Amino acid sequence: MLGVALAVVGGAAVAAQSRINGSLADHVGSGYLAAVVSFGSGLLVLALALLVWRRGRTGMRRVGAALRAGTLRPWQVLGGAAGGFFVATQGLTVGALGVATFIVAFVTGQSVGSVVVDRLGLGPGGVRLVTFPRAVGPVLTVVAVAIAVSGGLGSSSALGLAVLPLLAGVGSAWQQAVNGHVRAAADDVLAATLVNFVVGTVVLGVALGVSVLVSGVPQGAFPTQPVLYVGGLIGIAFIAVSAAIVHRIGVLLLSLGMIAGQIVAALVLDVVTPGATPPGVATYVGAALTLVGVAVPLLAERRRTP
Repeated sequence: MLGVALAVVGGAAVAAQSRINGSLADHVGSGYLAAVVSFGSGLLVLALALLVWRRGRTGMRRVGAALRAGTLRPWQVLGGAAGGFFVATQGLTVGALGVATFIVAFVTGQSVGSVVVDRLGLGPGGVRLVTFPRAVGPVLTVVAVAIAVSGGLGSSSALGLAVLPLLAGVGSAWQQAVNGHVRAAADDVLAATLVNFVVGTVVLGVALGVSVLVSGVPQGAFPTQPVLYVGGLIGIAFIAVSAAIVHRIGVLLLSLGMIAGQIVAALVLDVVTPGATPPGVATYVGAALTLVGVAVPLLAERRRTP
């Protein structure tokens, strides 16, 4: 129960990060540059933390030893690539799609991807069979999110961009699984999170370089609002929570909890943000159905556990 509660908090952080990074991309004129700023700032904070966290440095040495011994495979440390892709899609698509459509596409990919990842046993918890309650949860969640944001879908010409957050959702499920392996090898959340951010920053740096070669230097300007630079800190919290609890609750429950957090946070943000459209009845109905979708597999899992 505590693990799912933390997953809900992580989902709320994802919703806030999407809005922040989308706004940052609008200012700087490049989704790739906004992603590099977000991931790079998080990497800087983690590197400074590593200097004063002895257990984190020990964890990094354990990761290296596990790679050399073969107990941790090279592809299992590449979860940061999926994280970088997700952050890039925030900057590339939120402005055109809107947060509502972005969440629908991301949640769909995340829900389906988590079932597949659990069934294949890619996470540190091993194979988790697709029982009826575990199949109902993702279905209810996708339907609930569609209801909740039914009034905010973008134009038909922009919907093609939804493929990017859809793929990012699938990648997020895989990222949560492999980051759990890194965390187990390191026996430290900070080390596992740092590995994720190093990989993601490198991938995004290469993508930004290619973008500059193809399209030229972005013409935007860096904003003066400090809040638009906290995306990296939010990412640290999100990745750390995922790596710490995925081996306890599995990828599916982790994803469902984060989806519930995204919906609840979207409701709160719409209520408290000046100028935002107040949530309608459909939004509240969808939010309630999302929580039901999370509760069904969670309660079924608790009944099977002595």
